[in-house]
Amino acid sequence: MCFTWSNAITTGLGRLDNIGYLSAFQQINRTILNPTFFIVFFGPFFLSIINIYVFRNAPSNIKGLLIAAAIIYAIGVVLVTIFGNVPLNELVDKTNIATASFEDLKALRATFETKWNQFHNIRTITATTAFVLFIISAMQIAKNNL
Repeated sequence: MCFTWSNAITTGLGRLDNIGYLSAFQQINRTILNPTFFIVFFGPFFLSIINIYVFRNAPSNIKGLLIAAAIIYAIGVVLVTIFGNVPLNELVDKTNIATASFEDLKALRATFETKWNQFHNIRTITATTAFVLFIISAMQIAKNNL
């Protein structure tokens, strides 16, 4: 989810003018909170907790990988989203784009875009790292026939 967003959506949105860019983010913000999003976003965190419990008797290296992946995802994706991206999303969402001046829109985008993309890059890197750790742990579990 994060990689695809970074690879295609952020790049495409970045090519829009200020009104198009901010309007697009407003529409995304107003539609993203839905059951499918919550499953895709929070699912890996809850599945990682379940994995830690299911494999609680696994060798310590496997448990360590599972715990590290869960912590990395929780901090780097969930908390960064809640405390980094969401406040920026709310800033854009409360702006009346139709009545804002060109200068106000330019300033809002300047405030929003770089910070939002930096937070999203953190999410992309940590989500990928957590995924790789889960894959490594799965390979170790298969190797140990757990």
